[in-house]
Amino acid sequence: QVQFAAFKQFCDDTTVEKKRAIEEANEQIDMLKADIEKYTATSAQLTKEIAEHDEDISVWTGDQKAATKVREIEKTDYDTLHQDYSESVDALQRAIAVLKQQSHDRKQAASLVQVSALKELALIPESAKKTLDAFLQQEPEGLEVSAPEAHGYEFQSHGVIEMLEK
Repeated sequence: QVQFAAFKQFCDDTTVEKKRAIEEANEQIDMLKADIEKYTATSAQLTKEIAEHDEDISVWTGDQKAATKVREIEKTDYDTLHQDYSESVDALQRAIAVLKQQSHDRKQAASLVQVSALKELALIPESAKKTLDAFLQQEPEGLEVSAPEAHGYEFQSHGVIEMLEK
């Protein structure tokens, strides 16, 4: 009986201890399952956020490539325009220099120079050339009164030069 009582006491103590251990393990299992559910939900949320960030990154990369392409096109346009403007400024500077070289009045050429030049054209008949020659050798009649000598060309491009220099 004593042995039985000791054995029963051992069994009762072990049963209580094992039941308590099972309850603690079940509680720990429940807590771990809750943690697993929590971490699964967190993982799903973070996966969703990662997907959104990946999409943002791909959009930004595309925007960056498009902006780079636009900048390259704009640089090409700028370089072309700059070269055109540089050539125009250079041409203006050369034109101003030429105009400044020509900024003087020119004397009147001999009278009827244009008419005398007609004598050398092959299209003019010989009879017309002889008539022109006779006309040019005549003394001017009624033109002895001397008028003030006019310039053949008076330079009038000072305003143009001033405008171009601005």
